[in-house]
Amino acid sequence: MGHPREIASPPVRAVVVVPTFNERENVADLLRTLRATVPEATLMVVDDHSPDGTGAIADEVAAELGSIIVVHRDGKPGLGAAYRHGFRLAFEEGFDAIVSMDSDFSHDPAVVPTMLALLGDGADVVIGSRYVEGGGTKDWPLRRRLLSKWGNRYTGLVLRAKVRDCTAGFRAYRASMLQDIDPGSTSAEGYAFLTELTRRLVRSKAVIVETPILFKDRERGTSKMSGRIIVESMLLVTKWGVVDRTADLRRWIKDR
Repeated sequence: MGHPREIASPPVRAVVVVPTFNERENVADLLRTLRATVPEATLMVVDDHSPDGTGAIADEVAAELGSIIVVHRDGKPGLGAAYRHGFRLAFEEGFDAIVSMDSDFSHDPAVVPTMLALLGDGADVVIGSRYVEGGGTKDWPLRRRLLSKWGNRYTGLVLRAKVRDCTAGFRAYRASMLQDIDPGSTSAEGYAFLTELTRRLVRSKAVIVETPILFKDRERGTSKMSGRIIVESMLLVTKWGVVDRTADLRRWIKDR
């Protein structure tokens, strides 16, 4: 969706940003898998001082493999805060492409090269989508599948986003586009942070491409998702929809 503002050059330097909290059972395998899959990319672990020692394990793997940045983050914990921190560091380091993904293998590292290639073809953002042809979820009960699909359809409708998977966390961004929407000024936490970025990208006329992924539940560790997080996200989406429509109406009246 969207229209390119100009012909974009392919990204050259890429970083994969992975927030972690209590992922000692996954982090080492994920880093090694990513290194084998995208050997030219820098990897960045943003750890919220996991009490299970995730950060220390990431440090050990970083010393072994190289080109891995491990951030032991101070301050308020949370997915949104971790991504804001990681994105800011990525901007400072001058990366051309920034990939975001979960640390529990719900997102298949093998898809990352495809996402980076789509950025090279002109996309501003590539979303690893469960809800385009070829995508899906593995071993989800019917209730969870219906809740996720309904939530994404509602979000797309309210935010007027022609995106099938608005809440997806597996994404590749052209760094210049991501910097333009200023993620550091967002306020949402949890998975609502991802929706807030979607909202800003849509309103900025970013070129968004969705590529299919098979999302699977973690096999090790404990999920951070909860019913409260889902409810908070839907309430924020409703609020943003009202704010955006009010702003658009005022702009329309002014231009009459």
